[in-house]
Amino acid sequence: MRYLGLDLGSRTLGLSISDPNGIIATSLGIIRHNEEYDKLVFEVKNIVEDKKIDEIVLGLPKNMNNTIGPKGELSYRFKDALESKIGIKVNLVDERLTTKQATDLLISNDTSRKKRKKVIDSMAATIILQSYLDMIKER
Repeated sequence: MRYLGLDLGSRTLGLSISDPNGIIATSLGIIRHNEEYDKLVFEVKNIVEDKKIDEIVLGLPKNMNNTIGPKGELSYRFKDALESKIGIKVNLVDERLTTKQATDLLISNDTSRKKRKKVIDSMAATIILQSYLDMIKER
């Protein structure tokens, strides 16, 4: 099973992909968007077809008290759009603190602030996907 990991931000969509066996997640880059979600779904569809993706893993931003705010509701709508337009399963994964984890990892590797800004969303998508892969491996 090959998975595509997504971190939906306000201006970018972070991307990651698993190996064909669904064990290791790696960064795939970002797609910039101006809240043009129909266009974004089309771009994700192209990636799904090109990379032969079986399932998508989408980060679900939750508040620290486990409630769903406006960004979480946007993720639910994006999930529905992906499933209806692409026709494959989209799994939602709690993404609390993934951007902080990604930032901390990049800082510990002495990545400059300028470079961190360019790769943070993709790194967060990789953390989201890897956490999902680790979770399903334990089942």
